[in-house]
Amino acid sequence: MKNFWRGLLATLPLAPGVVAFGLLYGMMARQVGFSPREAWAMSLIVHAGSAQFAVVGMWETAGVVPIVLTTLVINLRHLLLGASVAPYLRGLSPLWKALLALWMSDESYALAIAEYERGQGDHLYFLGANVGIYLAWTTSGLLGALLGAAIPDPSQYGLDLFFPLGFLGLLTAFLKDRIGVAVAVATGALALLGTVFVPGKWIIIVAGLLGSGLGLALEEVERAWISS
Repeated sequence: MKNFWRGLLATLPLAPGVVAFGLLYGMMARQVGFSPREAWAMSLIVHAGSAQFAVVGMWETAGVVPIVLTTLVINLRHLLLGASVAPYLRGLSPLWKALLALWMSDESYALAIAEYERGQGDHLYFLGANVGIYLAWTTSGLLGALLGAAIPDPSQYGLDLFFPLGFLGLLTAFLKDRIGVAVAVATGALALLGTVFVPGKWIIIVAGLLGSGLGLALEEVERAWISS
């Protein structure tokens, strides 16, 4: 269980960003009519910040089908995350794989894949990271919901900046060479430009796939250059 606790403790530096975002979600959920129990239940069951914010934003104006389709599109990125971590999970039982997939978040994935690449990761570390983020997210979501409408416009305090800033911090662990930097910059640029031309959240998947393709192409060019 040592690695489980290592994974759990590794989430502590990320906790402030997760908590700030969870508070913001909880307060916004109350403002569109959720009760504290309903807002908390969504965090416990869905456990996906971007999807939950999409639901809150569409709750008063859209029906069930548009909400479900939107959250599906947003979370398609987990196919990419799962594919990249799958080679490290070979040999695990289907139950273990399902458990890790169920609780995997962007933050716990980033911690786990970085540890796997260093040769020090395993499924218990991954589980610990999942549990740490889950506890921070669900607890802060409940607290934000209990605060309710006490803060009329939570975003005016800049709480919504914590999440992207946290991801920028996680990204630095993966920028180990020129190819990594080039892929990160190109993918970010594609995502920003794509918001102008691609409706909805599809640009998240499009930019991710194009960035992955660019990375593969650059690696092939590098191999050909070295072997020539």
